[in-house]
Amino acid sequence: MPEFKNRQFIEFEKPIKDLHEQAAQLKEMAEKNPRVDYADAIRQIEDSIVEKRKEITKNLTPWQQVQLSRHPDRPYSNAYIKRIFTDYIELFGDRNVRDDKAIVGGFGLLDGETVMVIGHQKGINTKMRQLRNFGMANPEGYRKALRLMKLAEKFNKPVVTLIDTPGAFPGAEAEERGQGEAIARNIFEMMRLRVPVICVIIGEGASGGALGIGVGDRVLMLENTWYTVISPENCSSILWRSWEKKEVAAEQLKLTSRDMKSFGLVDEIVAEPSGGAHWNYEEAAASLKQHLVALVKELKPIDPDVRIAQRIEKYSKMGFWSE
Repeated sequence: MPEFKNRQFIEFEKPIKDLHEQAAQLKEMAEKNPRVDYADAIRQIEDSIVEKRKEITKNLTPWQQVQLSRHPDRPYSNAYIKRIFTDYIELFGDRNVRDDKAIVGGFGLLDGETVMVIGHQKGINTKMRQLRNFGMANPEGYRKALRLMKLAEKFNKPVVTLIDTPGAFPGAEAEERGQGEAIARNIFEMMRLRVPVICVIIGEGASGGALGIGVGDRVLMLENTWYTVISPENCSSILWRSWEKKEVAAEQLKLTSRDMKSFGLVDEIVAEPSGGAHWNYEEAAASLKQHLVALVKELKPIDPDVRIAQRIEKYSKMGFWSE
């Protein structure tokens, strides 16, 4: 978890930032004046920080949840992989074009059970974000993911996917290499995988970029994440020709974890630490791990043909319509 000196705050976290600065000043004073006991004052402010985190995140608007899902200190796939899976071995390349750094994946142990874990990775600083293309995968990224899923199927190992992307890369070169086909192929193949598939939205879940690794027996969302066909900004620019209505778009899109659960589009909501996952990586990872372990135990004994039939039925029932 980032230390305070490197910690970043978003707009509605300003009251927390002010308290952190007060605590930092007192700690600095304590170092300069060891004879004066500042422990009680520091402890009091730290307690206030915890309470303020709870208060601020208690009733977030949909747009604020979108902001929280994009928090620069929020843990990405590699942070969860490091804390949930042991003996992780990363695998590379789609065996056709190149290795897409926006998608990471490999075998690891989940509480002693070998699984294939695949996820979007955004990068933790400017240089790495450029290398990872801000988590926006090219076609070779989705083909790499499919190759790893098929490898897991070959050895009868469950698949876990971690979704966190603002969308698939929209560049002309990606379209030339078959972006739409790659995502459609993944959806088709994931529907028929003969091993358990668990998908988790850990940050942003936008459009086909999320669906490319988002079809599973169980779909989970972390508490402060979003999942929808288009980002609020892009929705606003299409409907109102401006990004200024992004808050309204976020409200109307019904994109929060609570909305998705009520629609039956996701199965479970995973609780985050007070204030969001960026405040405590270990607690966030432990919470998610508990769900993953339980789901693997639940899904693994089911006959593959039955599991596939249930998966197809699950997705066939999604949505609302009238005739």
